[in-house]
Amino acid sequence: MAKTNGHPDWDLVVVGASFGGAACALAASQYGLRVCVMERKRDPGIKLHTTGIIVKEAAEQTWLNRMPAHLFRRVESVRLYAPNLRSLSLRAPDYYFLTTDTPNLMRWLADEMRAQGVDLRLQQSFVSAAHEGNGWQVAGVGSTRYLVGADGAKSRVAQRARLGRVEDFLYGVEHEFAGARLREPDALHCFISRRYAPGYIGWATQNPTGVQVGLALRHRNAGTHGPDIEGFLERIRASIGLSPETTATATRAGLIPCGGPVSPLSSPGVMLVGDAAGIVSPVTAGGIHSAWRHGWAVGEAIAKHVRHGAPRPEPVAVDAAPHFRIKRALRFAYDHLQMDWPFNLLLDSAPLRWTAEQVYFHGRGDRSARN
Repeated sequence: MAKTNGHPDWDLVVVGASFGGAACALAASQYGLRVCVMERKRDPGIKLHTTGIIVKEAAEQTWLNRMPAHLFRRVESVRLYAPNLRSLSLRAPDYYFLTTDTPNLMRWLADEMRAQGVDLRLQQSFVSAAHEGNGWQVAGVGSTRYLVGADGAKSRVAQRARLGRVEDFLYGVEHEFAGARLREPDALHCFISRRYAPGYIGWATQNPTGVQVGLALRHRNAGTHGPDIEGFLERIRASIGLSPETTATATRAGLIPCGGPVSPLSSPGVMLVGDAAGIVSPVTAGGIHSAWRHGWAVGEAIAKHVRHGAPRPEPVAVDAAPHFRIKRALRFAYDHLQMDWPFNLLLDSAPLRWTAEQVYFHGRGDRSARN
């Protein structure tokens, strides 16, 4: 797009077609802004780092409520396993999660952006940008009033703009088993194990196309070979009903922020969203809902400023970022105090149940059953 009458080529350039990036772009496009999204991948559905598990709030209160039915599966309970594999079933009134066909969900989001007038440029990597006047000159796409980095935990935008960098990570790996089925398909299975998942958990769940089994741990504990996903699978197969003959059809892996929002998160004309901003729960590593809400708030604030002269969006980006105070405290405790024996001993106790309900259902759990 060429400059006209001295105006920049774009009102907003977003780097990364992630959930946070898509939310930011879609929000701005609703106000008629000229939006360009740069995505280094040739296909937004490949090389994913997300589990694609969506909480009820995101499913009902965001653009994601438009998802075609074939892209998701409803899961209404959590089965929490102690290290000795005793388990506790947790539910909350009317609460649920959606597991997704994540590759095709990301492709659908790309189509949604295009349908709303966003110029999505696949195979367009962010290389550099220079602050120019009241905006930015971005290599490969031209000038823009605002630049938003939604380019992951190792954000190049953050590096170039000298914004805060994510420093605390989990490292996760997940196997997909196309066509497989769990013994209890309507539960999100979560495994506590200092042996296999120090600082985090393992998980297994049914999705629209099969089963996904993952494992994450504190990055500093990953060693040279990363998470022992094969050992973990061997340990839990019988518990979840996954046959030994069932083999993985796809694998994804990557770094997951776990330290809360970075600082600074914005500077004149540039902001971070999603993983780049550290907008990920320090405990559950759930980032889709938080990233979407924050990305949407940033995109809308940019649009209102450009179109209606509302206050500048940079402070909004900071104020809209969740603080995760309780979950950051739980992250500290999990990092420094995690031991297997309390979970084995206290699995069905009221304090552990309360903590689990805070983490998974925001305190709304109403019943549990020990097996």
